[in-house]
Amino acid sequence: MSKIHDSGYKKLFSNKSIFRELMETFVHEDWVKNIDFESCETLKKSFISTHYKETESDIIYKAKLKGKDVYIYILIEFQSTVHTFMALRVLNYITNFYMDYVESNKGVKTLPAVFPIMLYNGDARWTASANIADLIENNDILGKFSLNFEYFKIIENEYDKNALQKIQNIVSTLFLAESHYDIDLLKGAFLELFHKEEDKEAVSLFLNWFKQLSKNQRIPKKDYEKLERVYKNTGEVKEMLIAALERERKEIYERGIERGIERGIERGIERGIERGAKEITRIMLLEGLDIFLISKVTGLLREDVLKIKSTLS
Repeated sequence: MSKIHDSGYKKLFSNKSIFRELMETFVHEDWVKNIDFESCETLKKSFISTHYKETESDIIYKAKLKGKDVYIYILIEFQSTVHTFMALRVLNYITNFYMDYVESNKGVKTLPAVFPIMLYNGDARWTASANIADLIENNDILGKFSLNFEYFKIIENEYDKNALQKIQNIVSTLFLAESHYDIDLLKGAFLELFHKEEDKEAVSLFLNWFKQLSKNQRIPKKDYEKLERVYKNTGEVKEMLIAALERERKEIYERGIERGIERGIERGIERGIERGAKEITRIMLLEGLDIFLISKVTGLLREDVLKIKSTLS
């Protein structure tokens, strides 16, 4: 499982859109809104110690914050048990990063700011302190020379199912799948993603993550097939809708007269949209999706959705 998650998570969070969702949705710090996410880039480096390569993975982003270089270090923790000295491990990775930075940038006089994130997807409740000061006996007795370092923790199983459903982005749906697995719930969430998410490559990457879990028998094959069907059907319906609009435009132009032609085009477009919405509704009903969700996505009234449902056999 760890190797599957290692490659899968690393691919997911190496996508800039998904990384941005993680930061903007789950890191509640004022400075996040000032990050230039368009210029972000990942470093092809890792500072995970050999001992933990089976249970950990890391991703490092270089970003611009108010014109200055900052680094965001994401440690992904896959093991189900809680490591008491996690703060020490994260600190070790950060100091290794700094040593590498000095070696790679000869002559530098200062070090860049690094924001450390620890992302945990295990089942156990996270109980380890995020601050190394809590792990050092009599740390305060040293006054200003006491050691103080803290990482930012994102614990997937601490997020409420309803709260994750309301967020409706790839990262929240990932956390939903990890901590509150329910294929019917995920079908609805995935459909919302397809309509809402502008980065279709990120959605495809997310679907591929489920495919890898299915291939490695971490989830039932039929569950992945259901998600893939939602993905393909929605894409096909979108293409059908575009084609329908083009047909309507052509028909109106061919039989239209100069007076009222603009009104005719508008009516044709409206009819095309309505036909497309009904086709989407039919497919979603066949997939067993919730009436309320279908109404929300298509814009059709609940009564109209029920009418279409009554025609299905």
